[in-house]
Amino acid sequence: MSVGVGVVGAGFISAAYLENLTSFPDLRVVGVADLDVERARAGADRYGVAWAGSVAELLALPEVEIVVNLTVPSVHVEVSLAAVEAGKHVWTEKPIGVDRSTVRKLLDRAREMGVRVAGAPDTLLGAGHQTAFRALADGRIGVPFTALALFQTPGPEGWHPAPEFLFQAGGGPLLDIGPYYLTQLVQVFGSVRKVTGVGGRGRETRVIGAGPRAGTEFPVAVPTTVGALIEFARGGSAQVLFSFDSAVRRTGVVEVTGSRGTAVLPDPNGFGGATVVHLGGEAESEELAAVGHSASRGTGVLDLARSVRAGVAERASGETAYHVLDVMVAVEESMELGVGVEVGSRVGVAELLPEGWDPFSRTL
Repeated sequence: MSVGVGVVGAGFISAAYLENLTSFPDLRVVGVADLDVERARAGADRYGVAWAGSVAELLALPEVEIVVNLTVPSVHVEVSLAAVEAGKHVWTEKPIGVDRSTVRKLLDRAREMGVRVAGAPDTLLGAGHQTAFRALADGRIGVPFTALALFQTPGPEGWHPAPEFLFQAGGGPLLDIGPYYLTQLVQVFGSVRKVTGVGGRGRETRVIGAGPRAGTEFPVAVPTTVGALIEFARGGSAQVLFSFDSAVRRTGVVEVTGSRGTAVLPDPNGFGGATVVHLGGEAESEELAAVGHSASRGTGVLDLARSVRAGVAERASGETAYHVLDVMVAVEESMELGVGVEVGSRVGVAELLPEGWDPFSRTL
């Protein structure tokens, strides 16, 4: 029997989720909730979902087994914890929260309640990344020992109609974009043990460039360029740069170098894309096309649902999301203190999807 899903938050990202969640036979979208019930109703109607209402009402629906939390980062933990207290499993957008202590409380409470918390990004479940991880696991570039990750743009205020939250606590390029890149690196190298961060804020205010509020100026409360040296527990390192300040756009750059060559991985903020392997010398580069399913946002919700039913671990786990948050908070602390900061949490590498995994088949 399909798993009932309730979506909390009918904002910008909800459309991508609802389009996919309503297409997976193993899921059944029961309802959409939002502080603005009319907005929830509009989102529900657009994707053929029968019910819309308040968050409290949705959490009381017995047919909702998984709550998909698409609220703004500052209330991620609050909403997720309410769902856990209601006996629901949770999928949350990234970041899982904005500080270590409340997220740890959330995960511990979920364990006590016998429910699961999982979270974005689920891009690592996309065919492009699964193909890349298999190639690395097969030793195509030898043993990975260093990496470079780069994301730089002028910032999201040019295209996002309500971008203020992306420049407040829980936002900025580190917490908004960083989870994609850092989760990909953790999947390759394992847990992070130490970080050294630098960065700053290019401007004190930004101006909305799109939508009905275009021209509105708003304050910036977080660093908008962040660089870090990442050291991994089992060896290896990475250099990362995340910026909302650059007039030169470079995004999706992740290069992993091993003992035999270098692999250019797909954009961490996407689900497809090719992996290019360079072995150096006279050898020509080899492009590995993505092999696997074509689903995108919401794939992690489906994996969570199938994993719950099967009694196995989900791949985009809450513990992974917590470790990535731990890394990002440590980078912030390092920037403030001017020294390297140890990362206390550890996490395992997610199991790859089985070959032939199909999100559009009915398995439950």
